[in-house]
Amino acid sequence: MKMTKKLWGDSCFDRYSFWLLIAIELLMSFTFLGYIHITPISITIAYLPILAAGCLLGPIQSVILGLVFGLASMYKASASYVAQGDAVFSPFLSESPVSSIMLSIGVRALFGLVIGVMFLFAKKRKCYRIWIGVISAIAPKVHSLLVYTTMGMLFPELGYRYSSAFHWKWNDTVFLVICVVTVELLWAVYHSDTVQNIKYCMDQSIHNPYVSGKMNLFFAAFEFFLLCMAFCAADYFSHRESYMLKQHGVEVSKKISFDLMHLQIQFLIAFVSLNIISVILLISIYKYMAYKEYKGEMDELTGIMGRRMFLYHCEKAQKANSRDLQRKGWFLFVDVDYFKEINDTFGHGVGDKVLREIAMNLHNILGDEGKVGRIGGDEFAVIVEKTMEQQELKRLLEQFLNAISGTLPDKKVSCSIGAYQFVFPQNVKDLLTETDNMLYKAKENGRACYMMKACEIDKT
Repeated sequence: MKMTKKLWGDSCFDRYSFWLLIAIELLMSFTFLGYIHITPISITIAYLPILAAGCLLGPIQSVILGLVFGLASMYKASASYVAQGDAVFSPFLSESPVSSIMLSIGVRALFGLVIGVMFLFAKKRKCYRIWIGVISAIAPKVHSLLVYTTMGMLFPELGYRYSSAFHWKWNDTVFLVICVVTVELLWAVYHSDTVQNIKYCMDQSIHNPYVSGKMNLFFAAFEFFLLCMAFCAADYFSHRESYMLKQHGVEVSKKISFDLMHLQIQFLIAFVSLNIISVILLISIYKYMAYKEYKGEMDELTGIMGRRMFLYHCEKAQKANSRDLQRKGWFLFVDVDYFKEINDTFGHGVGDKVLREIAMNLHNILGDEGKVGRIGGDEFAVIVEKTMEQQELKRLLEQFLNAISGTLPDKKVSCSIGAYQFVFPQNVKDLLTETDNMLYKAKENGRACYMMKACEIDKT
């Protein structure tokens, strides 16, 4: 949990973006999406997600993307039909397994670290967009320099040296342009008002009572179903390929069978990555739409819950505490005294200020103990979900009444408060009725006061 906080803070959007980049990296590594072959140009663009992670998220994320890219490269290099120059990336085919792991995984992780640190440096500069463009332009050569230098040290027989990275071809020019355009475009899109609004909505979804845990289970079950289907499809095609080759008179040796399965696993990983991308996008859309619904239920004037959302929260609180039959809570109605007179005398602008001040003080004084909502024009409600002694509640209510009394310079602001203690779980309609009775008694008692009704737990 601490590691997650260190990586993302509270950003759900960045966390999903990171997993999306991992899925895209795998999809590009195991399909032609990561490679451009247009004669005479042949370019590997599979490590673009590393640049995106370093630029948008940070060095740690780009290192992890580098590890993923390295693992994918190592797996592909483990097929028996690869060229000798590629075989050194596989610990199973080279004569030096440790060196191959360092080359395929270690160098790519180091590339992610170097790029991530460079982008971190660039974002602190005054002309950061120019620096980002420059780093994107030199990134391909940085990767080549690290790979060729390591190959020269670990596999000198292949004839590669660090100087091999500085040979310039048409491919390099095309890839330079692709890197700069892609990274600059991603930076512009990520920091656009639209995406930042989506990010804010998703990051705030943790506070959204409308986000259901059941939906998370649904998405998990959906992804598990897709994984099962992908495994079944890969296994089916592997067997059918062997059968088809035999029908055509081709003897399928163990070596050929291994390579067929090797290709099927690549297809499987690509298919699973595509599924993960789909599920991440579905979850993101769900959280975004749920937060928009949540915002629509918030009281626009005071910034606290509206009536519908508050009552919905009360129902959830009763269900959440239904097993603890000894637990008590409090339900409060807070009504502004002579609010119509305030509006008529000072104007609606002042009346709105009074409502905002009351909502703010309720939230500051009682918000840590429960939830606050505005359920009518000048009426608020509070549900205290923690066990609280009557004397402690009295102290908090006195603090609240004192805090709001000086809201207006020319008139004392006060509230009538009804408080009803209940035992979880309780019917919300009964809470409303009982608390409303206490509020009525407070008004009968001259207003600017509170009336409380405590309950006793039936121990029989």
